[in-house]
Amino acid sequence: QVQLVESGGGLVQAGGSLRLSCAASRSIFSINAMGWYRQAPEKERELVAIFTSVSRINYADSVKGRFTISRDNAKNTVYLQMNSLKPEDTAVYYCNAVVFGGDLRANNYWGQGTQVTVSS
Repeated sequence: QVQLVESGGGLVQAGGSLRLSCAASRSIFSINAMGWYRQAPEKERELVAIFTSVSRINYADSVKGRFTISRDNAKNTVYLQMNSLKPEDTAVYYCNAVVFGGDLRANNYWGQGTQVTVSS
């Protein structure tokens, strides 16, 4: 089991910045993948950025060059620095963790979500 607690959402003007945090209840070294998804109204949840290993990262094309995912292993926390925000970045942002069980099945864990609203 992994509990994820997110923080850092809010309202910002276009061009501004926000940093999201996601604290895990266990060592993130024991987590196979960890990162961020988002869901805008009436849209499907989509990947934003994720660590697929300690050093391998995937970004959505829409955020490359603007968003940066990072991690603090000592704090069991993953961050998402969002710069040059656009109104289309408005969404609920969810932290996600994937842990493979002994049967190699992927167990997905989700945070409660944090709202990011970018005004034009």
